[in-house]
Amino acid sequence: MGLEPAEHAQTHQSAISADRIFDGYRWHNNAVILIDRGVVQCIAPRDQTSGDWRTEVMPPGTMLAPGFIDLQVNGGGGILLNDEPTPDAMCAIARAHRRYGTTSCLPTLISDTRVKATAAIAAAKLLAGTDGILGLHLEGPFISRLRPGIHRGDCILSATRDDLDWLGELSTVGSSMVTLAPECVPAGFVKTLASSGIRVSVGHSEATPDTLIRAIDEGLSGVTHLFNAMPPMNAREPGIVGVALTDERLTAGIILDGIHVDPLVVRAVFSSKNRSNIALVSDAMPTVGTEQDHFELMGRQIQLRHGRLVSENGTLAGAHLDMASAVKNAVTLVGTSLDDALRAASLVPARFLGIEHHRGRLSAGARADIVALTTNLDVLTTWLAGKRAK
Repeated sequence: MGLEPAEHAQTHQSAISADRIFDGYRWHNNAVILIDRGVVQCIAPRDQTSGDWRTEVMPPGTMLAPGFIDLQVNGGGGILLNDEPTPDAMCAIARAHRRYGTTSCLPTLISDTRVKATAAIAAAKLLAGTDGILGLHLEGPFISRLRPGIHRGDCILSATRDDLDWLGELSTVGSSMVTLAPECVPAGFVKTLASSGIRVSVGHSEATPDTLIRAIDEGLSGVTHLFNAMPPMNAREPGIVGVALTDERLTAGIILDGIHVDPLVVRAVFSSKNRSNIALVSDAMPTVGTEQDHFELMGRQIQLRHGRLVSENGTLAGAHLDMASAVKNAVTLVGTSLDDALRAASLVPARFLGIEHHRGRLSAGARADIVALTTNLDVLTTWLAGKRAK
């Protein structure tokens, strides 16, 4: 018996037909995804759907998957959030990444002035939940001066309890995230943030395992760009990496551009850590989605050289990476299964943010955020809430 559209609601209902559909858990062959008012109703075999559904038929070989969710997006389309912490800039950055399958993201502000941080919070508060903007990621300013990466030293701070007054505003901004160094914040700081719903992640840190585990006990649940801006693991000093690989309370983000972390190291991570706790991130900069080969970051010139974004002294400065490329790299450079790569770009970050009931999957009740991929894992198109992205 065919699946019929509900009476009086036909204008809100649509379907997308493809050779393969991945719902976040398993594959459906020769199937149709049925959408009503931007929400997935079900995935059904092609021969069980009524001709009354307004159906878009994808080219042969097309795969549909949950839209990608990027936890760390500094910029795109020629725009850097630190330069323009405004609603318009956030929307432009999100639009630039849609062509690469990203349907939801956290615009990310690296360590900057309090004025910039509060402006970014206000902008994200206006947008959260709309136009693909989930909330805001503040990467800093409470990080280690010993592991600054590209963050400017005069913007790096040690936190006091008073900082909770302004930072706590993030709890009103959709799904939001703070990257900090646990050794640079007072006892109870992480607990206060985490208990308010803010996701807290360790990054740009020299934390010892004991210090990090205390922060995890307080509610810290993420690792920002695993292996980068943290001490390397060795036989007698497991450090942050050792805890990240063994503590299942942590979701680890990885920049999989083949530059920030060697693919063989990433393969070791996928072999040793629960794959439901590994998230792909872009750490994207303004060059993504443009022909730009340089930009200015807080007074420093950043050049794009052979796929690397570097400062004048050779420091990596974010990534010239999109989420579709990260997924492709996971499969082709690392050798992960396509299932694991797609989950790392959608369901895992959704689960980390606590929004997996309506994002990161294509099962009944989820928002119809979808990416269409070729067999070569190139993006054909994306849909936000069932509508083709513009």
